Amino acid sequence: MDIIESILDIPLQDPPGEDFSSADLNWTKFGTAEHHDDVALIPYARADAFIIGECSNVECPTRFHIERGRKRSKGSLKEYKSDEYLEYRLYWCSFGPENYGEGGGILPSRRYRLNTRNRAARPQSMRGCTCHFVVKRLYARPALALIIYNDRRHVNKSGFVCHGPLDRDAIGPGAKKIPYICNEIQQQTMSMIYLGIPEENVLEKHIEGIQRYCGSDAKVNSLASQYVHKLGMIIKRSTHELDLDDQASIRMWVERNKKSIFFYQDSSEADSFILGIQTEWQLQQMIRFGHRSLIAADSTFGIKRLKYPLSTLLVFDSRQHALPISWVITRSFAKPDVSKWMKALVDRARTVDRAWKVSGFLIDDAAAEIDPIRDIFGCPILFSLWRVRRSWLRNIVKKCSSIEVKREMFKRLGKVVYSIWAGVDSLVALEEFTQDFVDQTAFMEYFKACWVPKIEMWLATMRTFPLASQEASGAIEAYHVKMKVKLYDDSHLGALQRVDWLVHKLTTELHSSYWLDRFADESDSFQNVKEEYIASTSWHRALQIPNTAVTLDDNDHLFAKVLSQKDSNLAHLVWNPGSEFAFCDCSWSMQGNLCKHIIKVNMMCENREGYQPSMSFQSYREILINLWKKPMDDSVALDQSMAWTHQMLDQIQKLVELNNSNDIGNVVNNLPLKWSSKKGRTFVGRRSTTLALPSSSKSGKNNAAAHKKNRKRKRLSRLR
Repeated sequence: MDIIESILDIPLQDPPGEDFSSADLNWTKFGTAEHHDDVALIPYARADAFIIGECSNVECPTRFHIERGRKRSKGSLKEYKSDEYLEYRLYWCSFGPENYGEGGGILPSRRYRLNTRNRAARPQSMRGCTCHFVVKRLYARPALALIIYNDRRHVNKSGFVCHGPLDRDAIGPGAKKIPYICNEIQQQTMSMIYLGIPEENVLEKHIEGIQRYCGSDAKVNSLASQYVHKLGMIIKRSTHELDLDDQASIRMWVERNKKSIFFYQDSSEADSFILGIQTEWQLQQMIRFGHRSLIAADSTFGIKRLKYPLSTLLVFDSRQHALPISWVITRSFAKPDVSKWMKALVDRARTVDRAWKVSGFLIDDAAAEIDPIRDIFGCPILFSLWRVRRSWLRNIVKKCSSIEVKREMFKRLGKVVYSIWAGVDSLVALEEFTQDFVDQTAFMEYFKACWVPKIEMWLATMRTFPLASQEASGAIEAYHVKMKVKLYDDSHLGALQRVDWLVHKLTTELHSSYWLDRFADESDSFQNVKEEYIASTSWHRALQIPNTAVTLDDNDHLFAKVLSQKDSNLAHLVWNPGSEFAFCDCSWSMQGNLCKHIIKVNMMCENREGYQPSMSFQSYREILINLWKKPMDDSVALDQSMAWTHQMLDQIQKLVELNNSNDIGNVVNNLPLKWSSKKGRTFVGRRSTTLALPSSSKSGKNNAAAHKKNRKRKRLSRLR
């Protein structure tokens, strides 16, 4: 916005209606480049209408008092500037400027202060609100008033909302009397409200939770009802815009939510903007499900629509569903920046568990930086095909009209990828594909522009790294689809270019959804939520399809039919069965997703003759063959190969034993015994076998005192 240096250039505004507020005015930057204010010019006769309108703010209802005022008489100035005042009044929110709740003595009351008893949750207390503005009646034009807004936000000096319904520390006058509410109950209540569950159901579950601590009491129920109602009001009225400027708003959010930030780098000429978000609950899930397991990346989401692209790190929970453990918002994918936030994330996990370690890292982008993953996570890297498959299928469905052509094109693209292990030149297969479907101009223009220049990079990545399974790819895709539905809500399309909106969506609705899913599954409550959570991936939905519902074409292996479980008269056709690039005519697959029908058909084809094995299995077999190749006899290379093979065999045997065992206690008992320390292993859990010698009464007293002195130390030693 341009800065105006003369009042004569500021337009006069007179909004319609009896009252109006700052939201009804267009504000102008007035002053110099070094110092300027937001100003608006209105008729002086309507100054009271503006003040009344500002007092009626729904989010922060208040009154304004005159903090300071001055007057001049007409003709008192012989020389004056265009912005000199005839009357000057500084209006301040009646909840400020002093803060009586943050130590120090109460400052003397001023001459004029309106009663705010019915205007806020904690009446008659000053909380340091910084909202204030100046109304200046112009000396040169007495009929006009210049409004100078110094601070429009009703926050204290720390940037926190300090009064009104959005004040988190004031959920009604009886907030301090509300019974004990642990973090789990509070998170459960907030999650249900964020997800739009009716208040009656939220209150019922909330009361059930607090009765475990407080028992059944009519007063407890009444206070809990007030708590849920006020908390719902706070959440529904909350906004992502802590400041009109997006960058300033993010700084305020970071200052308020330091426990949920694992890395933050503000944008500057030298540094790119990076915001790494991880709540305490996500940290717990990262340590719980990520240790000795897999971490996956859903990278570069919203690169065309959001202000900054979003990357998500995922773990696979107890049902092998993808669970978000951190969000990274940045436009920079340079190696130094990636190393910064990855190191901060791993260091945070290892401050809780020093032994925390990852077994594998799944990437979905061939252009991703590999070195930071190897250096920081120190684990093998796998590649997931889900993003490539989804992009190709979505554009084939969108840009091609004939269903037969769609099937054949997708099958041929699969052959291009399968050529990596078939001994065929991939570039030759690609050239044949482009020539055979040259008449599909819409898709070919997209494919040549977006994929042909970098297809060698993608094929080389698939050839170099082990490929992830369909179950893992389907879980990552399920998270991606769910996140897309949450973020691309039509009612918020105007806010896509604000980072604070994206952060608000992630940490409220999306976080609450996954928290409630896990809580419902582990506590066996919220049966509807639990059932939806279990069936949230195509892999688990495929397991519900019986084998009798699938009919395979054993002669030509061209297609398979899958009967619908909801409508027995409906059958879905799966073309090119046994391949990751199978094509199904169901609505879910037509959106580019990996559907349950394809997964079920591929499950049945894997052990049948005439069907090619999956890409992940072919990649796995290639790795084993490379390990099996015999090095030179009596060489160090032979020793290394033997050590790696034995290590892999030992880990596989342990996993097979764990999966086949019905009692984990038997597996634990067979593990080799490990001593925690040399000092305690001679006496921990064992009684001394030495005989006690007779002693005099004096020496007995000394021994008793020594025994009493060392009793606590020995007791602590036994607990190690």
